[in-house]
Amino acid sequence: MNALQATDPEIHALICQEEERQSDKIRLIASENYVSNSVMQATGSVLTNKYSEGYPGKRYYEGQQIIDQVESVAIARVKAVFAAEHVNVQPYSGSPANIATYLAFLQPGDTILGMALPHGGHLTHGAPVSISGRYFRAESYSVDPESKRLDYDQVRKRALECRPRLLVAGHSAHPRILDFAKFRQIADEVGAIFMVDMAHFSGLVAGGAHPSPVPYADVVTTTTHKSLRGPRGAMILCRDQYAAAIDKAVFPGLQGGPHDHTTAAIAVAMKEAASDAFKDYAHQVVKNARTLAKTLLDKGFNLVTGGTDNHLLLVDLSATGLSSKKVAKALDRAGIVLNYNTIPFDTRKPTDPGGIRMGACAVTSRGFKEKDMVFVGDIIAAVIARLDDEAFLAKTAAHVKEYCRQFPAPGLGHLLA
Repeated sequence: MNALQATDPEIHALICQEEERQSDKIRLIASENYVSNSVMQATGSVLTNKYSEGYPGKRYYEGQQIIDQVESVAIARVKAVFAAEHVNVQPYSGSPANIATYLAFLQPGDTILGMALPHGGHLTHGAPVSISGRYFRAESYSVDPESKRLDYDQVRKRALECRPRLLVAGHSAHPRILDFAKFRQIADEVGAIFMVDMAHFSGLVAGGAHPSPVPYADVVTTTTHKSLRGPRGAMILCRDQYAAAIDKAVFPGLQGGPHDHTTAAIAVAMKEAASDAFKDYAHQVVKNARTLAKTLLDKGFNLVTGGTDNHLLLVDLSATGLSSKKVAKALDRAGIVLNYNTIPFDTRKPTDPGGIRMGACAVTSRGFKEKDMVFVGDIIAAVIARLDDEAFLAKTAAHVKEYCRQFPAPGLGHLLA
């Protein structure tokens, strides 16, 4: 990055600092990961110079001979990995992918039914502060008060009450596998389009470590940068009968020209996702998450649903009286990066809720195994017991930094060498 250093040393220095942070800390943000050098190179390629409104073979600008091939390769690889009938790889990110899906099927004021945000859903599943909750009649279903798992009888009851045009399954903070077949039955009973947002667990689906929603859903949306280990983009998978509606909703309905450099990086990520190494990674993510969950449970922590089936876990701190925001910030100073998060039936405010969320994707990409997750759990417990001991936090951060040296992060090291 010599050119950047010469042109803008301030930004170059900040990027170097961020690379150092990503290298020296244990990153447990459930929506973060490390991409390969290959994905990073495609993202930073000359394809960023091109403008390509439209779709392969149907562009509004000339000079698309190469771009059409790039997008076609990306689409073919996604279809192969997920067994999808139709794929659109142009959404800029997960939220636009969801909004484009709504645009394809709904009119303003139509009803959508999704998981409530405080119970693990996503902003775009109908939260009042989101456009999804302002332009549509947004209804929600919640988890069971005791088990904190989904009660499909309750989901069915809500669907029969509000008769949604579109039923949404998917989450951003729910540690259990969803029953897509039951959702499909409910959608059919009320005549709803069935959409699954698999942004968090799509990499586990690709690697065979999580059931696929594709055989059950009419439409499946996903980001490409979480468990899938691709660039910061998104895609929509759907049945052939909805292909025209989805494509029209993405462009020209919601977006202009696609980000061709991101499309190329998605293609690279999907080639990686088809490998045996990626399958091993996906299964290791689940093993690591379960090991971390067991470690914390053994130390007396309360986990929402009592554990995890996927890459993430949610720790309920409400009984401790601790500020989850204070906990998250202390852990960051100690070299452990996660986020404070609402928990089901939370009584605290969203800016300082009752829980913390963590995920195993990024550390697994670094090569962490079960024994390393025990180390992580031990550190988390020790820090939470000594939140105000700044000397201990600093000493722990140095220990974490040294521990991380055993696990060079993919895609890093070229600036700090």
